[in-house]
Amino acid sequence: MGDVRLNSDPSCSSSPPSEVSPPSPESSSSIPFRNGVMPFMLSVSAEHLQRFKQLLLEENPRPNCTPLTWDQLKSVRCGEVVHLLTEYFPGRRAWEVAHDIFAKMNQTELCVQIQRELNEILPNLEPEDLNQRKRELTLEEDESDKIREYKARVMSEHSALWDRTSWPGNNVDFFYQEPCREDILLQCLLLPRKPQGRQPKTVVLLGDAGLGKTTVAKKVMLEWAEDKFYAHKVWFAFYLRCQEMDGPEERSFSELIACKLSGSLALASRILSHPEHLLLLLDGFEELTLTLVDRPEDLSQDWSQKMPGSVLLTSLLSKTMLPDATIIVFLRFNMWKTVSPFLKDPSLITLTGFSAPERSRYFRSYFKNGRDADAALRFAMGSAVLFSMCRAPVTCWLVCSCLKQQMDRDSSLPQAFPNAAAVFVHCLSSLLPTQARHAVSETHQEQVKRLCSLAAEGMWKDQWVFGETDCSLARLDERDVQLFLRAQVLRRVAADRALVAFTHPSFQEFFAALLFILCFPQRLRNFKALDNFRVLQLLAHPGRWRNPLAGMALFLFGLLNDTCTLAVEQLLGCKVSLGNKRKLLKIAALPPDSEPPAPHHRLPQLFYYLYEIREEVFVGQILHDCRKALLVLSKIRDLQVSAFCLKFCRRLQELELTVAKMTSLSPGPLPSPQPEGSDRHSLWWQEFCSVFRTHESLEVLTVKDSVMDAETVEILAAALRHAHCNLRKLIFRHVGSLVVSEGIIRVLVENQYLRHLEIENTQMRRQVIDALCTTLKHPRCFLQTLRLDGCPFDPTKGADLAWSLRKNTHLKTLMLRRGCLERDEPCVPVLAPQLERLSLENCDLTSLSYRSLAFSLVSNRSLTHLSLAENALQDDGAKELWKVLQNFPSTLQRLVLRNCALTSECCQDIASVLDKNKNLRSLDLGCNSLRDTGVILLCQHLLKPDSCLQVLELGECQFTSVCCPALTSVLLHNQTLRHLDLSGNSVGLQGAKLLQDATLKRVLGPRVVLKKKQSNGMDMMRRLEGPVVNKDVLEIVL
Repeated sequence: MGDVRLNSDPSCSSSPPSEVSPPSPESSSSIPFRNGVMPFMLSVSAEHLQRFKQLLLEENPRPNCTPLTWDQLKSVRCGEVVHLLTEYFPGRRAWEVAHDIFAKMNQTELCVQIQRELNEILPNLEPEDLNQRKRELTLEEDESDKIREYKARVMSEHSALWDRTSWPGNNVDFFYQEPCREDILLQCLLLPRKPQGRQPKTVVLLGDAGLGKTTVAKKVMLEWAEDKFYAHKVWFAFYLRCQEMDGPEERSFSELIACKLSGSLALASRILSHPEHLLLLLDGFEELTLTLVDRPEDLSQDWSQKMPGSVLLTSLLSKTMLPDATIIVFLRFNMWKTVSPFLKDPSLITLTGFSAPERSRYFRSYFKNGRDADAALRFAMGSAVLFSMCRAPVTCWLVCSCLKQQMDRDSSLPQAFPNAAAVFVHCLSSLLPTQARHAVSETHQEQVKRLCSLAAEGMWKDQWVFGETDCSLARLDERDVQLFLRAQVLRRVAADRALVAFTHPSFQEFFAALLFILCFPQRLRNFKALDNFRVLQLLAHPGRWRNPLAGMALFLFGLLNDTCTLAVEQLLGCKVSLGNKRKLLKIAALPPDSEPPAPHHRLPQLFYYLYEIREEVFVGQILHDCRKALLVLSKIRDLQVSAFCLKFCRRLQELELTVAKMTSLSPGPLPSPQPEGSDRHSLWWQEFCSVFRTHESLEVLTVKDSVMDAETVEILAAALRHAHCNLRKLIFRHVGSLVVSEGIIRVLVENQYLRHLEIENTQMRRQVIDALCTTLKHPRCFLQTLRLDGCPFDPTKGADLAWSLRKNTHLKTLMLRRGCLERDEPCVPVLAPQLERLSLENCDLTSLSYRSLAFSLVSNRSLTHLSLAENALQDDGAKELWKVLQNFPSTLQRLVLRNCALTSECCQDIASVLDKNKNLRSLDLGCNSLRDTGVILLCQHLLKPDSCLQVLELGECQFTSVCCPALTSVLLHNQTLRHLDLSGNSVGLQGAKLLQDATLKRVLGPRVVLKKKQSNGMDMMRRLEGPVVNKDVLEIVL
């Protein structure tokens, strides 16, 4: 099997594709946006806010602007105060006014925050045109009456108090449990955004199905009707579902608005003539059957013109029509790719659904008995996928309802529900009728199969709304549809049309998956077979965005669990066939000799799918040949899933691990008074780390971009110190200062197999350096390779480290970069007698260091590779090195002096070294000012018959076409050179032609291959080793 990369789970969406990257749906914050101005206002207490508003009345707004009144200010919230500030005091004046007011209130910290934010956004801050004034819209008395009637209807439709713990009906979303969170979201929807400091004209609220987008829209409409939503704005708000434009007849936008206003076309026209007073809420995009128009010339600016629904909707979204209107668009993540190209400068807000504490509170509000709530919550949190699904309030209700039924029967929750699919089987079985209602000859199974066919076709086509034709193709007639409508499995999209959709997208995903485990006895194969293409679609991971089939795949793998298949037969009354299980096994298990998949391809979600099936034999067969795993633990559920799956990667050789900053793997308290499960996270982490002692072939661990607490690190260190841990290579890259601990350093002594340690871009604490120095001198430290790259530490410890390195008799390779080993003392101890490879890159070495290093080369008989790259060696500093290499025999084979401030003055010495030291066969002089004179001197050596140099790197050495004749002679006559880097130099067209002609005229020696420089960046290890040469090829890099 190839590489495994786990970086997200399919049970929740990731950012939708777009040139504008929306915020991650997994982010959780009390502030529902990232780029709003003055976010600190949301933390101002109610008492201080009232005082702020009183002082704001004393400020003079912009010229020609009506002063603020207390009626405008008395009921506005924090977010709306910010809106008023930026509207009445445009540009930097808004921040200056806020600063002055908080100064009068003695709020020093807030003053500092205001000044900091102003300094950050000042270069882009654009005040509105001071001469621009909004046109007043004055309504006649009868028009005002119609608006009041319209508001009354809105309040009547949306003011019902929803039961926040019960099934909400067919198409009503839940919302948040916390009223304060609702309040913050609503007042911040239209908050001015950075960097311009203006209110966005297009706001997009993104979220998965069932997270409350429609409820937000209805809340906005209700607050507007009650004069609470941005009450200082004279707005006319209209909630429009896209289906209202998705009709066969053409209509104008004014006619559409008139329908909301008791048919008054005149009033609609008055309002639309003042678009700056218009607030449009557009919802229901997933239920569209029309196609948006991608030709700008087909769009219309005229809201009174009749036009097709596709043209009308696209004209609104693109701001071709009513550009000054404010639009709030409510979208599912899977619709972002379709809609985003038409939006103009959208401001994005992600609706995350229930946070973990909110899920906990919901369980407690549902289960009146505290003990039952604790038991149900512990069970749900024990299932990574199930608890994640509960982010959607509708799903949270389904899960609670199902768990309660089982608990009322005194049934064991783990036995009844091995995974999320089992919960849905039990839940939906209570909704579905157990027998056909309208035809004796038809069985209940056939009805379910037809429903599953409809769901599956929709999934393959990314279709969520179905018409009569779709139902007919699935052989669902009107009586079937009515049956499933009554069962609340389907719902009407619009009352006056024959369009239906599944009540919740998870229902469609479940029934689509169910199709592929049902038995079809009339077929040659008694199941609906998945072909290879469909299986690959289910397993695919399309980059950083969610596979739209991930939910269906989760249910499919879950339904293949033995307990689930039994529940399907018993509760749904359907016979099951497991023919597709073999197909999934065949395709999911890559052969061990295959190429590793691309980083974004299929295997990350596969871990989640395998966790759902929970069958050890099946999981073991798929993961048995996995050699490398790349895991990003950004959520606790990632840890739980990977801990389960890694157990079955018995041939795992290399593990690359990232523990995201937002994840706490330390024992965290379960939101419950019960002690059980309080250390659940710690147990999962221990299970994860157990692979280091149970997997004999696991030899490489890379931890990168990670932050862990001390207890989490100690669990990892204890696993690495275990007697059965065979780890040979340990790498830390860009990790928190606590990750590389004294316990990790002790692994070098207690693990007899560890030979390689790399620490890169990590702050090393003083006690860790002390532990490293002590450990390197220990007789049981068998470390052979040590790399410290970009690890700042106390400079006074440099000498101690250098001495400890010399005392270690096993160390063969030492690489130090961006670390100061000395202040006044030379670094002689660094060059221990047994060292074979030494790299001291960008180490701020002194001239004394160069002399000491050169002198130590005289006695050293093992060093073969030396890199002093990126040190200011200069010609004077290099002289000592040239003297030693000219006058004493040396084992040095590779010398890297890249970017060492050398000039052509040293090239004669280099040529002499190459004449006398035949072991030196690889030389990197890139990024030095050798110029034409220096290169010509080097070419003179290369033309000698006894030249042994195989690799010469002269990239960016500032030479021109002047030296190309000398290089041409080298290409024609030198027989030993195998790699010549000439990239990044100004040889011009004439010089390039000379070199190319020389390669064509070359008769003797290896064939010539021309290559283009791929990248200037190179790993320190690769630079020290040098290019790999082929004895039959001369590689020229241009």
